[in-house]
Amino acid sequence: MVLASVALTIVILSGAYSCGAPVAAQASPAKPNFVFILADDMRYDDLKYMPKTTALLEDRGMRFDKAFVSYALCCPSRATILRGQYSHNTGVWSNGNRGDPAGGWQAFKNNGLEQDNIATRLQGAGYRTGLFGKYFNFYDGSAEPPGWDDWFATFKAGDSQAKYFDYDVNDNGTIRHYDMRESDYNTDVISAQTQDFIEASVTRGEPFFAYVGARAPHGPAKPAPRDAHTFDGEMAPRLASFNEENVSDKPPWIQALPSLTTTDIANIDARHENRVETLQALDDLVEAVVGKLSSAGVLDNTYIFFTSDNGWHHGEHRIPKSKAYPYEEDIHMPLLVRSPLMRAGSATDKLVLNTDFFPTFTDLGGVQTPAYVDGRSLRPVLEGGATSWRSAVLLEQRKGSESDAGFSGIRTSGGRKYIEYNNGFRELYDSSTDPYEENNSYNASARPADLEKRLQTLKSCAGTTCQAAEDGP
Repeated sequence: MVLASVALTIVILSGAYSCGAPVAAQASPAKPNFVFILADDMRYDDLKYMPKTTALLEDRGMRFDKAFVSYALCCPSRATILRGQYSHNTGVWSNGNRGDPAGGWQAFKNNGLEQDNIATRLQGAGYRTGLFGKYFNFYDGSAEPPGWDDWFATFKAGDSQAKYFDYDVNDNGTIRHYDMRESDYNTDVISAQTQDFIEASVTRGEPFFAYVGARAPHGPAKPAPRDAHTFDGEMAPRLASFNEENVSDKPPWIQALPSLTTTDIANIDARHENRVETLQALDDLVEAVVGKLSSAGVLDNTYIFFTSDNGWHHGEHRIPKSKAYPYEEDIHMPLLVRSPLMRAGSATDKLVLNTDFFPTFTDLGGVQTPAYVDGRSLRPVLEGGATSWRSAVLLEQRKGSESDAGFSGIRTSGGRKYIEYNNGFRELYDSSTDPYEENNSYNASARPADLEKRLQTLKSCAGTTCQAAEDGP
């Protein structure tokens, strides 16, 4: 019902912001600008609730159908994005819950990663850099890390991260509090700050990199007042694996889960409704940012990336909520890119990972990519000239959110997925025949030797050895 009502908006937006008379000229058009918009806990199939984003980025850019994260948890994923490395190389393994020294902001900082990342590299090459919104869980607002010219990082004193209302911000060294007024809504505040940064950068004649860390649709999801009730009664997806009847082939902790009750399902649906309502303000943010780029005259020299840090469970395999598991609901990401390089409305099935953003920005920006980066530039894909590409990626987790098992896994471009849990349990799936991972086909007497061998190499890879292991055999 609500989706149908935006059809006219999609048609209008699809043709908007395509050329237009610029009001300001970029001093150095040879250096492109970058806007990286990162949702929080957004699933691949949540994109259908963001018609403006789809019209402005997908219809005018490229959709990545096989975009993944290696570790489907907020802080490990964000560390990977900023450093271009797998978690076993960043050393960020959790969100920092219960003071875990290997998690959250403290792990990223203590491991020295604030001193060398995509922000410091681009800033060193003449880019004006800005972060707006979420940085890491348990960031306490006490410091401004190097590499950022404009720092507007949200936090909540005494909590793991900022909320949609009632939160604090380190605004370039000044702590500001945002309360419960409608104008304090987190997504809208971040949108305004991002637009101001774009305007200021263009006025200065400097190429820019904007890292936009939105909270939506992370729970407890609270929509903007204008969007409350826009999806009343919207039910969560009912995939074939929803409330899975037979979980005897799943890891022990899933086998121990009871079937979802009617109350469980009602809670899942209510949570989903709130989540998709928060995405409406994020949809507005994308539209506003594209509009600002257009009015500033730099849209045609700007790469806009839209993705998420990890997915979310809505009752699949009886998991009522949560993330960080190797299943598709958690690791398969939305990824849209609008750039000057590609034909509008294109799509790719190349296997891409969150390790790839760093080397993509350095490649496109004419900056040398450091040797420690595990990922690869997406430029050949964006330009349509990628003749050869990786055929597998590593999945990893130090320990599970529901158990201390932890796992390492491999996911191939053809859809095969093999998982080794630290407690000895194994899983093997093939999405080409079992898209919802209902049937674990692992057989100890007929083990997948090819996947086992590649996984062992990927688990300890670094830099170019990761790229070689992803490519071969």
